[in-house]
Amino acid sequence: MPHAAELERLLAHYQSMPPVALMQLSIAGYDGRRLQLHAPLSVHVNDKGCAFGGSLASMMTLASWGVVNLLVERAGLHADIYVADSQIRYLAPLFADLDVVAEPAADADPDEFLATLRTRGRARMGLVAQTRLPDGGLATELAARYVAIVK
Repeated sequence: MPHAAELERLLAHYQSMPPVALMQLSIAGYDGRRLQLHAPLSVHVNDKGCAFGGSLASMMTLASWGVVNLLVERAGLHADIYVADSQIRYLAPLFADLDVVAEPAADADPDEFLATLRTRGRARMGLVAQTRLPDGGLATELAARYVAIVK
């Protein structure tokens, strides 16, 4: 599988954070640009029987962070990565497992992000993430900016 070693390291990093380990997330795919995460509804269910909003927000935040982390690692850089800000829209309740996809925003240029990180030691990039309904519709979407600071 392409990117297998990178994804193993990313999953180990996720699992090293106690709150994230409890989420039982797994990496469902990565194509070099888009990261897919999965988690069972059974550990994210709210009092209405659908996915807890905080879990949806966390999954999209983690997936977006993972995209930046993978870009930085692939470039051979070592940086701390932080979410600077985000906006989430909750569009429909999700009564199924949480399947999230994150990728750079349409106006983001990962090569420019990495070049800035190399030269200035700090860079930011926009990302988008979505949680899909089983029928393909959208349950939630996130738009966020992430900052990387070279260690």
